[in-house]
Amino acid sequence: MLLKKVRLLIIYISALTFLYSCKEREKISNEKDDHKMEATCSSNLPSRFGAKGVATMDSISSLSGKTSHLGMVWIPAGKSIMGAIDKNGRDDEYPAHEVKLDGYWMDETEVTNKQFAAFVNATGYKTMAERNPDWEEIKKQLPPGTPKPSEDALVPAALTFKSTNHQVDINNPSEWWHWTPGADWKHPQGPASSIKGKENFPVNQVCWDDALAYSKWAGKRLPTEAEWEYAAKGGLKNTVYPWGNEEIESGKPKANTWQGNFPLKNTAWDKFELLAPVKFFKPNGYGLYDMAGNVWEWVADWYDSDYYETLKNKVSMNPKGAVNSNDPMEPNVPKKITKGGSFMCNSSYCSGYRVSGRMKSSTDTALENTGFRCVSSR
Repeated sequence: MLLKKVRLLIIYISALTFLYSCKEREKISNEKDDHKMEATCSSNLPSRFGAKGVATMDSISSLSGKTSHLGMVWIPAGKSIMGAIDKNGRDDEYPAHEVKLDGYWMDETEVTNKQFAAFVNATGYKTMAERNPDWEEIKKQLPPGTPKPSEDALVPAALTFKSTNHQVDINNPSEWWHWTPGADWKHPQGPASSIKGKENFPVNQVCWDDALAYSKWAGKRLPTEAEWEYAAKGGLKNTVYPWGNEEIESGKPKANTWQGNFPLKNTAWDKFELLAPVKFFKPNGYGLYDMAGNVWEWVADWYDSDYYETLKNKVSMNPKGAVNSNDPMEPNVPKKITKGGSFMCNSSYCSGYRVSGRMKSSTDTALENTGFRCVSSR
């Protein structure tokens, strides 16, 4: 139900899409508290190109290339409780349910700029953020009769983050997210930026389609949400975070997240204001790095706000997620799930660094705080 029109954040296209305002989202359920609504608002960002409807490839079944397990760790078969076990989760993290998984290999780090560059050099692949927007795809999300913008407005761009210089409404992502022409994985913050010297930083500004393309080239696949969450726990039981249950800012820094007043001031207590190199923080029990913070990580599953309800009181074996996307807040925008939180996550904003935390984005959306890692079952 679209109750209010909000201008899309793209600086070069006006009135090209509808977005929910967070104030209107609050009307969806009187039972949602402020924390849950902030998490929801942070996860609903505009699609760059427009909905594609149905993905052309399935990362679970589509594999190519020769798989190398170099830089991967073995995740043993086992069972675990998936979903929020505390009271701080969003509604779509409940109910918690049991899953059983076969063993698999997982990248020990997020895919780095160096690794992604090798893929691009070998294949000539061009990411979504580097391509001109497709008007035929964009208009599928727009009211009939919306005029097409001029061709010089349809230029490659991506969403970049910029902290504010004053206190803002935490429910309005447009205050810190900006569509930036020329932003892509090689120029994460715009054409003047560079990844030179950051080869061991996680690649970002890659959408789900880009992550899928890389995984196929590497002979791997994207993890299911269940695989990702199981691995994030590192063998621990009844844990809220990859390191256990100690709060994020207790003791020593454990992940690259936001400390201070989001999005106004990051105190950089963890030594980083934005992205951090991989392997800077201690790994979890399975030897996986950055399963909390740094960049959100794409997984294979479609987002369905009601999916966990279908698993209630069941034991699921190797679940692959919902058959179709279902986001009541933006029903016309098919979305995939991201996990793990990012450098922007703060307890007052989204707490995405919790192992059960989940966000969703359209498959063509590239952001400065989103990357991925791969798995292999062979």
